[in-house]
Amino acid sequence: MTSLLEVLTKSAAFLERKGVEHPRLNAELLAGHALGLPRMQLYLQFERLLPERELELIRPLIKRRSQREPLQHIIGSVDFAGVTLKTDARALIPRPETEYLVELICTEFLTQAPEQFVDLGTGSGALALALAHAWPEAKGWATDISDEALALTTENRDTLELQGRVKVLKSDWFAALPAGTKFELIVANPPYLTAAEVAETQPEVKDHEPAVALSTAEDGMDALTTIIAEAQDWLAPGGLLAMETGIAQHADLVERLNAAGFADVQSRQDLTERDRFVFARRAD
Repeated sequence: MTSLLEVLTKSAAFLERKGVEHPRLNAELLAGHALGLPRMQLYLQFERLLPERELELIRPLIKRRSQREPLQHIIGSVDFAGVTLKTDARALIPRPETEYLVELICTEFLTQAPEQFVDLGTGSGALALALAHAWPEAKGWATDISDEALALTTENRDTLELQGRVKVLKSDWFAALPAGTKFELIVANPPYLTAAEVAETQPEVKDHEPAVALSTAEDGMDALTTIIAEAQDWLAPGGLLAMETGIAQHADLVERLNAAGFADVQSRQDLTERDRFVFARRAD
């Protein structure tokens, strides 16, 4: 029989040859998932001999990852800002950058959580569900144009038992929201990559995540400009618009927000100190 350490070593070398980033980490996470062991437990069992039935659990997962299927799709879930979300090809995998956006938004509402907020282009429901989890009294809306993404959001919402506080709605940005609704917070992580940036993404992204969630225009700006143009009609006085964006778009976005009459327009940096988010408030 083969030891667990040998399996991890050979699997990592195989993934590295296939161009997978962080191959040892991937091998450990997939082996742990297959065996039902937390990653740290693997280190205590390196000498464990694996029977064929356990090897048969690990091999197909390593093969799928070698074909550049995303790790999160294989494992089937991701931890995000205090909640665990199901992940698959129906929506973008929630990223650490977006998790940090949740932290920044919560800092803006330290003294008083919003009564009502909306997450535009919700995808897996990550932002809406994480914020609803952080604010037990708040009511949230999660909108998307994709039926598949909305089905995934609904599954995640129901698993987290947030049915009573998060409404899932098919909507092209604001279009289907009830007229006259006002939000203290509008948050969005819309498609913002340029066509050139999409072409340069890794196979995990290009081949396995919805193209429409990555980019909908050559310059990646159409969704962002639509949201900016309409957001003030839906914000309560002093309400916050918070968006994740491309790092090269900020000068243009700040100019558009100021021109649209927003107050306190800010570029906010991600954890790598790159301009990743824009925040702005309704002036009145």
